[in-house]
Amino acid sequence: MPLVLNLPVGLTGTVELVVGDQHTAPRIGSGRIRVLATPVMINLIEAAALAAVEQSLPEDHQSLGTRLDVTHIAATPVGMRVKATAVVTKVEGRTIHFDVRAEDERELIGQGTHQRVVVNVNRFDQRVQDKLKK
Repeated sequence: MPLVLNLPVGLTGTVELVVGDQHTAPRIGSGRIRVLATPVMINLIEAAALAAVEQSLPEDHQSLGTRLDVTHIAATPVGMRVKATAVVTKVEGRTIHFDVRAEDERELIGQGTHQRVVVNVNRFDQRVQDKLKK
């Protein structure tokens, strides 16, 4: 029986982070300027998507990120708060589509779209373990 997701369009998740030195480009190897690293912004966006939907998924299921198309358009210095938001825009089968954005205390710093697919945790884990055996 195919999985039916009952997630309403408009479901929203948010997460916040105060940028510390550990979140900067030099510390994670993505640049030399001491500002919020793009991979950290992406992690926040994925965490916001998780916050939007994970509690509404069937038992023994979780979502996995499969596509992310974002622009990082402004730098954020250490000490400033960043908020990422993900809004469900469409659900197609097991795939959840989001509009995503990240803002610091002054401006929009990133935006785009994100997709996640819902999987049965046990079946997914078995496929991963089988891959190790091949």
